[in-house]
Amino acid sequence: MNTTRRQKRVASLIKAEVSQSLIEEIQVSFSGLITVTKVEMTADLKTAHIYLSIYNTDQEDAIFDLLNQKKGFMRKSIASKVKLKYNPMLIFSKDPGPDYETKIDRLLDDIKKNEK
Repeated sequence: MNTTRRQKRVASLIKAEVSQSLIEEIQVSFSGLITVTKVEMTADLKTAHIYLSIYNTDQEDAIFDLLNQKKGFMRKSIASKVKLKYNPMLIFSKDPGPDYETKIDRLLDDIKKNEK
């Protein structure tokens, strides 16, 4: 995906606001660590895909349910702090990066064991 400088700037602003909101609203309710790893904006800046990593908890589904319930509040919070023509729709997803890295490490370990 070819992103423009404006998309990157808006994504950075939204990442900061969502991170702050997560600390104040969501992380208080759950043990563990919730991190915004990446935000990708569509070309028209109307949709923000927010990727999260969740560590040290087995309540990932409950966290995503709560995030989906609080989307409206988070959008309102973003709109009040980030001045944009359109208030972006928020889509929360689990970041596939850590799972992918674990899979690669496991495959490399298997290769090393088979070589010996």
